[in-house]
Amino acid sequence: MSDEQTLPPQHQDQQPGQETEMRPQPLTIGEYYQAAGKLDGMTAIVTGADSGIGRAVAVHYAREGANVAVLYLNEVEDAERTRLEVQAAGGEALLFAGDAADGEFCRRVIEAVIEKWGRVDVLVNNAGEQHPQQRLEDISEEQWEQTFRTNIFAMFQLTKAVLPHLRPGASIINTSSVTAYKGNPTLLDYSSTKGAITSFTRSLALNLAKRAIRVNAVAPGPIWTPLIPSTFDAEKVSHFGAETPLGHPGQPADVAPAYVYLASADSAYVSGQVLHVNGGIVVNG
Repeated sequence: MSDEQTLPPQHQDQQPGQETEMRPQPLTIGEYYQAAGKLDGMTAIVTGADSGIGRAVAVHYAREGANVAVLYLNEVEDAERTRLEVQAAGGEALLFAGDAADGEFCRRVIEAVIEKWGRVDVLVNNAGEQHPQQRLEDISEEQWEQTFRTNIFAMFQLTKAVLPHLRPGASIINTSSVTAYKGNPTLLDYSSTKGAITSFTRSLALNLAKRAIRVNAVAPGPIWTPLIPSTFDAEKVSHFGAETPLGHPGQPADVAPAYVYLASADSAYVSGQVLHVNGGIVVNG
């Protein structure tokens, strides 16, 4: 590869993408990560957990002592791999395939999790999709609505379903994006949803403060997940992350520890905040 090329050129024709088809495979957990039982006995729900950041969060949580409900759309092979990795890390996993923007699906998930483990301590709203277009006029109403449905409506539905079961000390963590802060000329609808997620996070944190439920977000920069080859053409993928100060894309393993921090007692005095894991991009947000 050239100095500016960060990845082998590749493309997948369908979203959600498949992690099993990616080369190189994303790194789920870092070689030097040291678990410390920060989530012992907890139960977490993670959306978009079949691959990418969601899988890495699920595996890190299992390493820290949590059981994990893995929500995904239809990526069965990837989701089964997440189950195996969670189990290998010492946790139990429940898999749920469906649309998190469907309120009835969310209610069924919560009922099953409560029946299995009797509690929910952490909700990670992570599922997302993006579809680049060169001009605003090229974005159809259907695309605009679908992106909002997946990226922010699902957060509303699942959070609403789980709230009656969250106790003081529980944590909600939403996945925002660097695009919410610096924009993106070809991801207008996606960036808009990420801005909404940041505002939702801050407002919900204020709303739930008296119930001692913390709400925070993580805003990743360019991270090597199935969303990338299923979104961009092979040429753009080959230079993915090169524009960051660190000069390369991050791995899911680089992001997941931020979710561990926000789920654990280490962040007991942190709410309404956004952690930026983006390769050195300064956004002052």
